Amino acid sequence: MAVTIQEALQHIYMNTPKKSTKIIPIEEALEYIVAEDIIATHNLPPYDNSAMDGYAVKVEDSGRCVKVTCTVFAGDNFNGELQHHHAIKIMTGAKIPLGTQCIVPVEETKECTEGVFLPENLTLSKHIRLAGEDIKKGEALLSKGDKLGAYQITLLASQGISHIKVYKKPRVAVFASGNELKMHFESVKEYQLYNTNAPMILARSQELGAEVEFIGTAADTLEDIHNHIQSALDCDLIITSGGVSVGDADYTKEAFGKFGYEIFFDKVEIKPGKPTTFGKIGNKVVLNLPGNPLAAALNFEIFARAIIATMSGNKERFIQPIKAKMKNTLRMKGGRSSVVPGYYDGTFFTHCEHFAPGMVAPLAHNNGFIITSDTTKEIKKECEVAFISTQWNFLSRDYQEIITN
Repeated sequence: MAVTIQEALQHIYMNTPKKSTKIIPIEEALEYIVAEDIIATHNLPPYDNSAMDGYAVKVEDSGRCVKVTCTVFAGDNFNGELQHHHAIKIMTGAKIPLGTQCIVPVEETKECTEGVFLPENLTLSKHIRLAGEDIKKGEALLSKGDKLGAYQITLLASQGISHIKVYKKPRVAVFASGNELKMHFESVKEYQLYNTNAPMILARSQELGAEVEFIGTAADTLEDIHNHIQSALDCDLIITSGGVSVGDADYTKEAFGKFGYEIFFDKVEIKPGKPTTFGKIGNKVVLNLPGNPLAAALNFEIFARAIIATMSGNKERFIQPIKAKMKNTLRMKGGRSSVVPGYYDGTFFTHCEHFAPGMVAPLAHNNGFIITSDTTKEIKKECEVAFISTQWNFLSRDYQEIITN
């Protein structure tokens, strides 16, 4: 019996294990997922410092000509104290001298006989960056499951953290099956096709943060598929395309059975891609996609994306759709949830007019898709839809409804 898309995703989230961890330098940590909570050990800034190039002064000297005694630069260990009727010239980032009540920017002063003339109505703490106003010692800096981008790595560097514990990236093994398939570097005859699914799955898996291995193209025989499965078992996730339908040469599921394949679902109420199958061999996760290129790609976007995010340890593992409006009215037969590719321009979703399961062009020329419910027969112009991007990996900490009703 086929499961719904929501049921299929629930099986994936419940049965996909996280990767083990390792410790790496922060210079190599981009795109990894943090495997521990990080607590700040230092205030940032660590001391009160000047936000401007200017003069450290006292508020009561407003409107007065004050004598400039010295200059303090960023990085100076200055221990002097500011006196009344005096100013200390100070550079941005320099430690605030004892006795300072505010900073006056250079451009707000005028030269006078003894030093500089200050403006009226000075206010306390103006242009002073206080210790800990950015990060306070003891506060949570990052939490387990956060993804490391450039600005998260900046946080680590600000605390003098040189190494961090992260989840290892999932290793994805990919192979396709089909006697008719040839790789793009081979010659094809008039009755053969190029294998477009394997390069797509490999590239998209890399875009989603996985490490990949191409196992090859298997012939439609149990023996050859067995050999490819055996070669893939040292990876965490095995993704295949083709051989999961009900044709005479569709041996993939049977071949996996030799290795103790535990299937959680082998049909999904989705169009295209109903025979999509998910299961495990021990702690190895397996996703069998249909052979038709568009069907394989769309089901990869829904199910493989969820597997890779969960396996990576990412706490944001649920697909986050974007609210969009239909550019034009869409009509369909209904009866099964349908995946409709199209283009989102920031406001409107324009559905692809001509697409079929065996095509490769629709996703190359568009940037995402919507999923309609099994009861939907029409979505009118201007109606709101849940757009899922294939260009940006938007994820959420909580499950989001991805089906447009």
